[in-house]
Amino acid sequence: MSEQGDPFSRRGFLIASGGAAAALVALGTAGSAAAAGRSAAGAAAAGSPAAGAVARAAGTVRRATAVDFMNPLTGALTTSADTACGKTFPGAVTPFGLVQLSPDTVSGGDNGSGYSADMTTIEGFSFLHLGGIGCYGDLGNLQVMPQTGELVTGREAAKSPFGKDSEVAEAGYYSVELDRYRVRAELTAAARAGLLRFTFHEAGTGRLKVDLARRIGFDGSHTVTQKLKLVDSHTVEGSMSSDRSGGGWICGNGPTYTVYFSMAFERPVTAFGTWDGDTVSTGAREQDSASDSAGFFVEFPVEAGEQVLTKAGISFTSVAGARGNLADSIPGWDFDDVRAKARTTWADVAGKVEATGGTDKQREIFYSALYHTMIDPRISSDADGSSRFGEGPVRHDGFTQRTVFSGWDIFRAEFPLLSIVDEQVISDQINTLLALTESGAVKGLARWELLGTDTDTMVGDPAVNIIAEAYLKGIRGFDAEKAYAYCRDVAMGPADRSNRNDFAHWSTLGYCVDNSLSTTLENSYSDFALARFAEAAGHADDARTLDETAKNYRNVFNKDAGWFRGRNADGSWMGDQDGCVESNPEQQGWFVPHDIDGLVDLLGGRDAFNTRLDDIFEQTPPEDMMKWNETYNHSNEPVHQMAFMFVHTGAPWLTQKWSRYICEHAYNTGPAGLAGNDDCGQMSAWYVMAASGFYPVNPASTVYAIGSPLFPEVTYSTSRGTRFTVEARDTSDTNLYVQSATLNGRPLRRAWITHEEIVSGGRLTLVMGASPNKSWGSDPRDAPPTAVAPVRPVRGAGHGTGHGAGHGHRR
Repeated sequence: MSEQGDPFSRRGFLIASGGAAAALVALGTAGSAAAAGRSAAGAAAAGSPAAGAVARAAGTVRRATAVDFMNPLTGALTTSADTACGKTFPGAVTPFGLVQLSPDTVSGGDNGSGYSADMTTIEGFSFLHLGGIGCYGDLGNLQVMPQTGELVTGREAAKSPFGKDSEVAEAGYYSVELDRYRVRAELTAAARAGLLRFTFHEAGTGRLKVDLARRIGFDGSHTVTQKLKLVDSHTVEGSMSSDRSGGGWICGNGPTYTVYFSMAFERPVTAFGTWDGDTVSTGAREQDSASDSAGFFVEFPVEAGEQVLTKAGISFTSVAGARGNLADSIPGWDFDDVRAKARTTWADVAGKVEATGGTDKQREIFYSALYHTMIDPRISSDADGSSRFGEGPVRHDGFTQRTVFSGWDIFRAEFPLLSIVDEQVISDQINTLLALTESGAVKGLARWELLGTDTDTMVGDPAVNIIAEAYLKGIRGFDAEKAYAYCRDVAMGPADRSNRNDFAHWSTLGYCVDNSLSTTLENSYSDFALARFAEAAGHADDARTLDETAKNYRNVFNKDAGWFRGRNADGSWMGDQDGCVESNPEQQGWFVPHDIDGLVDLLGGRDAFNTRLDDIFEQTPPEDMMKWNETYNHSNEPVHQMAFMFVHTGAPWLTQKWSRYICEHAYNTGPAGLAGNDDCGQMSAWYVMAASGFYPVNPASTVYAIGSPLFPEVTYSTSRGTRFTVEARDTSDTNLYVQSATLNGRPLRRAWITHEEIVSGGRLTLVMGASPNKSWGSDPRDAPPTAVAPVRPVRGAGHGTGHGAGHGHRR
C-alpha cells in the first residue's frame, strides 16, 4: 500500500474524493460545543457546555460537570479535502455498549460511521455503528425513520433535510428536527437496546418506517436476507443477515453476521405494512425476503405535539436473545429515565480520569477524547451470556464476549489507558481472542476482529502485543498458558498455525517483503513483547530466541541511505517511498520503540538521533497538523510514540515541547476536531494520556515517558481501587517545561514512571516553567529501562486487582 493509499485502503477513498471544504469553514474552527454542532438553546436545555462551562436554561445558571464536556460530535466528519477526518458518530451509546443508536446521513462509500457533519439530510436512525474507522465501514442495520404524508419506502427518496442548529448531541443522547416531516427525533440507549421518541408537530398520521436492508459501507445496501413478523399489536421481531456478496467491510475479510431484533411500540399499531422492492403490502403480517430494499412500517393517528415511542433490543445470537436484551436493558417506557441512566454511566467514566483546571476548550477536547476511548471493544454477547461463534450459539460464563478489535491502532495507547482504568475490558478482549482461535474461526490470533471474523486488516501482531502487555502488568483474567501458546504459534510457527504477515520471508530472510518496512518493524516489536512474556512465564529459551528476532529491524536499515528502506526477496532495496502501510519510510522508521538504544547506534549517537527526530517536528507547521502530510503525520498511528522518544535519548524537554505542540495543533473541538480517523479510540487515547503528562513509548516495557501536562491536576481512578494524580504546578501555555519533579513527596530525577507506580496510587508533582531545564531527566543513567519486572497480580481476584513491586533502577 502506498503512502497515498489506493481507493480501497483506509485512507485512499478520502484522498481521491475530496469532500466538504466549505463546511469546514463553519465546523473546523469551533472552540465551543455550540460551534461544534449543538445549538446554544438546545445545548443549554440538554445541560451541555455551550459557549463555555455554564449551562443557562429558563433564566437559571449552573456549572457544567465533566460529563457535560463530552461532545459526541467531536471528529464527526467523514470526507474533507482540507483536513483529516475523525469519522466518529454522534448518536447515543453507553460505555462499551452493544447498541449505538445514531443518525444516518449516508449509507455508501468511505463513510464508515454513516454520518458526516457537513451533510444536510438524514436517512434515518440505525441501531449499530462503527466509530472512527477508515475503510468502508459496516453495520448500520435496523434503520428507523419517522414520516408524515405519503409512504416513501426508498432510502434516498425518504431523506429529510435538517437544521444543524437543531442538533443536540451529548453523552447518551441525541436529538434533531426533521424539517420535511415536521418531527423531532430523540435517541437514547442502554447496553443492549435503544429507545427513540418522536414528537409529531402536526396532527395527522404518524408513521415509522423500518428499513431492514440497509447496511453502511461500499454500496450501502448489503443486507441480503430479512425476516420479520408482527407478533402482536405492540411488537415486531425478526432478523437481518449480511454476507460478503457486496457492500459492507471491504478492507480485508468482511464479516458474515445476522442481527436479530425485537422492536416494541408504546402505543398499539393501528396500521401495519411491509415492502420488498416496489411491492408494498398492507395485508401481510410477516415477510421473508432477499432484497436490497425491504422492511416494514407502522402507523398511528397523532395530535399536534404528540409523542410516539419505540424501542428495540438487539442480539447477534437469536430473536429470543434480542427479546431478553430489551427486557434487561429497557424494560419500561420512561425516556427521560433511560437518558438519565445513560448520562450517569458516562459520568462514571468521566470520574475514571478527572482533569482539574485548564480552559473550557481543553476540557471539552479532553473529555470528548475520554468518551471516545470507552466505546470499543464493545460487548457482543447477550444479557444472559449467550453469544455466537461459528455455526451455533455458545456461552462464555467466565467473561463477556467483545467485538471491534482494531488491533494495529489500539495496542499503542487505547489498551495502555484501559490497563490503568478498566482491566476487565482487557481481560474480556483477550478471552474473546483466545476463544476465536480455539473455536477454529481464526488462524493464529485475530489482527482486526469484527463480529467474530478476523478481517486481517493492517499489519503486525497486535493481539500478541496486548496479551503480553496485560500479563506483564499483572492482569490475569485469562488462561495465561493457553495465551502464551497461541502467541508463540503466531511468532515462531509452525506456519500452519501462524497468521503473521509474510511469515515465510520473515522466518527465512529475517525481514518481510510484503509491506516490507512496516511489517518488519511491527513484527520486531511483537517479538520483543513476547520475549518479555516468555521470560516472565518461565520460557527462557523462547525469550532468548525472540530477543534475537526482535532485532530484525536492523535488516531493513540501509547504511548507504542512512535510514530504513523496504527490501525485496533478493536482498535489493526498495524505493525511498515503498514498503509502508499508512506511512512513509521516514515516519515508519521511528517505530523501534523496544530498542531505542539500538536505533541510536544506527544513527550515530544521541545527538544525531535527537537532531533528526527534532527536525521532523520542525518541518511540520501548525497548519499541517490536522492534515495528512509527509513529515509528522499524527493522522496515522506509526508516529504516535515519536514525541516521547526524546525521554529515552537525554532530551526530555523536547518531549515536553512537541507533545504540547501536538495537543495544541492536532486536536480541536467540533466535527473537525481530530487530525485523523479516531480508529476505535486510539487517536483519542493519545490525547488523554499526553494531556495527562505521560505516554507509553513501548507498552510492553510497562514504562511511561513523562511529557508536559495540560492541566494543573489529572487524577486516575485505577482498576486496583487506587488513585494516581499528576500535578503540574504553574502549568500554562508558556509554562510547558518541567523544572523538577517529586513522586509521593520524594525527588524524582528520571523522566519516566512505571505502571506499578501508577496502579499503586500516589502523586507525581511536576513544577513547570517557561524555559527548558536541560539537566532534569537527561543523565544517561536516568534513561528508561528497556523493561521492568512484571507487576505481581493478586491471586483469586480474577482480573489482577492487586498490585506488586519489583522494578528496574529508580532515582
